Amino acid sequence: MTKATSFVAIFLVGAMAFFRGELLVTAQEPCDVMALGSCAPAILSSEPPTWTCCSKLKEQEPCLCEYSKNPIAKPYVNSTRAQIVFKTCKVSIPKC
Repeated sequence: MTKATSFVAIFLVGAMAFFRGELLVTAQEPCDVMALGSCAPAILSSEPPTWTCCSKLKEQEPCLCEYSKNPIAKPYVNSTRAQIVFKTCKVSIPKC
């Protein structure tokens, strides 16, 4: 294999990794604490979480640490009831 061929192969692998990463980043839901509104009844009372709540929690899972540091969302995200909802929905409890 020549140097030029090696360079092209390395470039193509790098480009594929870059674009794959870009697609993963753009496919991820943006952090939007309001998306968790469907979980409010489950977090604020003893109602079980709905399918919609669990779905939104899973979409927003990468953002939960950010929410737990937000002064407005923190009391809800860090509450005992929220921990129960996370477990019920099989969402990782944020360890920030």
